[in-house]
Amino acid sequence: MPIISSAYKGPPFYLINGHFETVIPSLKRKIEGVVYERERIDTPDDDFLDIDWVKGGNEKLLLISHGLEGNSDRHYVLGLAKLFHQNGWDIVAWNNRTCSGEMNRQRILYHHGATYDLRTVIEHINQKGEYNRISLAGISMGGGQTLRFMGEHQEHPLAENILGAVAISTPCSLLDSVLALAKKSNRIYEKKFLDKLKEKVRKKAELYPDIDISGLDEMKKIKEFDDAYSGPLHGLRDAEHFYEYCNPFPFVEKINQPVLILNALNDPLLQGDCYPHQLAKSKANIHLEMPKRGGHVGFVVSGKEFTYSEERALAFLSEL
Repeated sequence: MPIISSAYKGPPFYLINGHFETVIPSLKRKIEGVVYERERIDTPDDDFLDIDWVKGGNEKLLLISHGLEGNSDRHYVLGLAKLFHQNGWDIVAWNNRTCSGEMNRQRILYHHGATYDLRTVIEHINQKGEYNRISLAGISMGGGQTLRFMGEHQEHPLAENILGAVAISTPCSLLDSVLALAKKSNRIYEKKFLDKLKEKVRKKAELYPDIDISGLDEMKKIKEFDDAYSGPLHGLRDAEHFYEYCNPFPFVEKINQPVLILNALNDPLLQGDCYPHQLAKSKANIHLEMPKRGGHVGFVVSGKEFTYSEERALAFLSEL
């Protein structure tokens, strides 16, 4: 599929670069009017997931996956939920383990490759038998989870009613995204993520006292945290092993359903194979759109409630 020419004209004048386009919406954007109905479901390993519904008796369902240290209340999830529901879709936004406001029971946390939990959510949805058409939308880390899940169909057959997916501001190559996050110019993002992850490990250590947190406060880099916790807690050797395991890139070429990847060229957290040019050129079902502007999960449109990425997701998935 030829790479798509983007119709996004750029943000308001005061969002002067990719960092402003990333940070300001994250801090200031508010979406009103989305009322969730929460449901707690069990996982096969005796844990739980909290999923949030917006129902209206529609036959189409949008399943939304949030970003790193996000949840179903983030503006980018609420924006998708509100826009799609206004256009005749039911919504379910799932929260990764530890992200719904309550610590999970098992020793593990969550990560970019936690498609086993996404699969649990989809299996639960299909057991209800209420939807004959399901589409997926993932943002940032959730986009990586979505792409990986869509590419795992050879090992774990997808449900027949899953039509396609949209991945927004997605680290298609986690290895490249990690290098981008480590740049000095991105220190504000790294510190934000690291502080939140540290707090979760402290809480996890209260449940599992054998988890050593003696050096946690001194950690300054995400890689240090991933070496000590993200990898070992999930049965992986270290940070490099963790990144290799969680990387969605090898799964993208295995996807058979229609997928839109929407990544801004000025996204401070993406580089390299996060923009899978060759895959998009070689596979008819992979649609790659790379606006010059947008930042990371930005795509603000002056004077409009919804972002370009949200409206683009609706247009793409509605066509399916």
